[in-house]
Amino acid sequence: MISSLRGRVLAAAGGSVVIEVGGVGFHVNTTPALALSMREGHEASVHTTLVVREDSLTLFGFATRDELDVFDLLIGVTGVGPKSALGVLSVLSPGQIAEAVQRDDDAVFRKVSGIGPKTAKLITVSLAGKLVAPAVSTPHAPVVAGGAADSVLAALTGLGWSERVAAEAVDETIAAASDIEAASVPTLLRLTLARLGPAQQTGRAR
Repeated sequence: MISSLRGRVLAAAGGSVVIEVGGVGFHVNTTPALALSMREGHEASVHTTLVVREDSLTLFGFATRDELDVFDLLIGVTGVGPKSALGVLSVLSPGQIAEAVQRDDDAVFRKVSGIGPKTAKLITVSLAGKLVAPAVSTPHAPVVAGGAADSVLAALTGLGWSERVAAEAVDETIAAASDIEAASVPTLLRLTLARLGPAQQTGRAR
């Protein structure tokens, strides 16, 4: 089982990346936000799981261990395949998923492409008791924004920025963004990267 990869990014586009490890390029399916955060020629590290089918071996990669654990739980739900599970994690953070399951809020999952009403309900029923929702939300931001911020922070630190610099940039971006922008991981990541800018890359952790 390939549980993680660390190496040079050969390509990153859409919902996948190619990471070179020991001269071998591994094609890894990811969320669009994670693919967007990676830069060709830079080193990257991802948590991975190998999904084995009769006609394929497919790697899926995530910025955090929590995302990987939730992915493994999701693909265990009847009707949820790897692509659908990745779709859920492209829209919702692990914390948001846990909160939706805790509230038995299947409407959240119906908004994800490829997830129908029956499957959405099965997700909340099947994952009940298996996930722990965050105990307290930050008072200055909605739960959705908090989940997006965690994902963006993980992506930025994975790229090499120090946690302090990344956290400050994320906080500043959320303060200046609309609620819709702050709730979207891809949008929040793009805005934060623009705020950090090329000039600040010298402040990245070595």
